[in-house]
Amino acid sequence: MAEVQVNKTKLSRYTSININKMKKRLWLLFVISLTCILAMLFLGPYVYLLLTSLKPSAEAVSSPPTLWPSKFSFENYRNMFDYLPVGKYFANSLITAITSTFISVLLGSMAAYGISRFTSVTGKYFLLFTLVIRMVPMISIAIPMYMIIKNMGLIDTHLALVLVYTSVNVPFAIWLMIGFFDSIPKEFDEAARIDGCSWLGSFIRVIIPVSLPGLATTAIFTFMLAWNDFLFALLITSTNAKTATVGISEFLTAYNLDLGPMTAAAVSFSLPVMIFSLFLQRYIVSGMTLGAVKE
Repeated sequence: MAEVQVNKTKLSRYTSININKMKKRLWLLFVISLTCILAMLFLGPYVYLLLTSLKPSAEAVSSPPTLWPSKFSFENYRNMFDYLPVGKYFANSLITAITSTFISVLLGSMAAYGISRFTSVTGKYFLLFTLVIRMVPMISIAIPMYMIIKNMGLIDTHLALVLVYTSVNVPFAIWLMIGFFDSIPKEFDEAARIDGCSWLGSFIRVIIPVSLPGLATTAIFTFMLAWNDFLFALLITSTNAKTATVGISEFLTAYNLDLGPMTAAAVSFSLPVMIFSLFLQRYIVSGMTLGAVKE
């Protein structure tokens, strides 16, 4: 009887273990299925955009629309340069986005470093002030920004866009970078100071190399904010400094919709950010968790 009881106990434990394993597998299957569904919902519009850009021009506006092109064609990518000066618009976007990103990350990181290392009541109020500025809706400051740029005589210039994007992105960069700097032990600064570095020298030679993941994360987000902007680019540019976001919208007019070239331009517009993110992926992933824990 004792042997039978032991066998029943072993069978019960074995069954319980199998049930737990089955529950874990079912849960994993559910999570994977849900992730795939969400990914399809997220990527679906972009996949349709990409496939439409590869259709012949006549097929891109056919009714009813088709998902898969009857034949793959790069006709729309050639035509988009004939309809509008897309190359010029893309160059304007790159110039303004890269310049404003560099300035925003430089000023934001220096301000965040100062607030992180020299804690004071003034610094705390300044940090709160930057947060309040960042929370203000962009549409509410669009007209004042336009009037300031107009009075400065900078309408339709790259400098105007750089100034606007920098003013918008610097508070965002400060709030991102201060978490990264707070996670770096202050002993690093003290060691650099003992070796003869000034505060600026320790910041450039020691802190910046350590905080590269944070800088990469901040750079990609500030670049995306400047690259994707439509509101300010529409208000303060007309011809010379017009960016790609405004240029792409010109494929839609009151009389016509050039859907094929428009989708080709939209796909081309998305590539720089995707390539930028791909190259900085390692830094972005580590940077997202670098400032999560304070030493």
